[in-house]
Amino acid sequence: MKTLTIFTPTYNRAYCLHQCYESLVNQSNQDFIWLIIDDGSTDNTKELVGSWIKENKIDIQYHYQNNQGMHGAHNAAYRLIDTELNVCIDSDDWMAEEAVAKILNLYPKIKNRPDIAGLVGLDADKTGKVIGSKIPEHVTESTLYDLYHKHKVTGDKKLVYKTEVVKKFPQYPIFENERFVPLGYLYQLIDQEYQLVTTNTVFCIVEYMPDGSSLNILKQYRRHPKGFAFSRKSRMALAKNFKDRFKNAVHYVSSSIFIKNKNFIKESPKKLITIMAIPFGIALHLYILYKTRK
Repeated sequence: MKTLTIFTPTYNRAYCLHQCYESLVNQSNQDFIWLIIDDGSTDNTKELVGSWIKENKIDIQYHYQNNQGMHGAHNAAYRLIDTELNVCIDSDDWMAEEAVAKILNLYPKIKNRPDIAGLVGLDADKTGKVIGSKIPEHVTESTLYDLYHKHKVTGDKKLVYKTEVVKKFPQYPIFENERFVPLGYLYQLIDQEYQLVTTNTVFCIVEYMPDGSSLNILKQYRRHPKGFAFSRKSRMALAKNFKDRFKNAVHYVSSSIFIKNKNFIKESPKKLITIMAIPFGIALHLYILYKTRK
């Protein structure tokens, strides 16, 4: 049994998936499985992965499913993973040098602590520059929420979770004709019960592709309003301050307009704040329409 599963959701990314593969082949510690969730690709992903499996350089598990979006791929991964730890490396990213060894060297620090969900480390770009800010040295344990809101950390960070923790929580919902629910929904649920041990170790090298969700967020708001409305309701309910609740209420109003939900106030976990957010939500809705017009 391996200790770590590195899972990669992918959709028509055969042209760049080799970067992740090569980074994993070059890891000095091979105590991992690479789980590839092929989310309905129509390119040559299956054949490419098949050739790597035949090479037998690393342990690869391939799973194909009809297209459900990133969150649906995460659902599949969490169902299939049976190693003690897991980490997601996106299809356009790759594992930093010696990252597996560094993760597994840190694992004894958290293994027998029932209050710790996992590790949070850094992402960096191809030049080695950290994405956003590093984690303050005095912060050794934190929830992901507090890391951003209390300790003012910025930029994407890499999460390594204990699999037994992830499996305790509900899967992301699948909405008909939509392919996106923000992944932060699950992370915030985990935050309610667990802390993360922090490290300023770079685990992942990221490359934001033109077809990636990070660079197309306004289009995502328009294409997947049910998923975003669901996420905003959860964030409103769990937010720890008025500013965060209000921000999510504004987005919730905008998404509710897109799906023509007349009951959005009734369904909101923070009704008064939602009413206050209506003018701003309308403005955001119009802004998204303007910026995503064809």
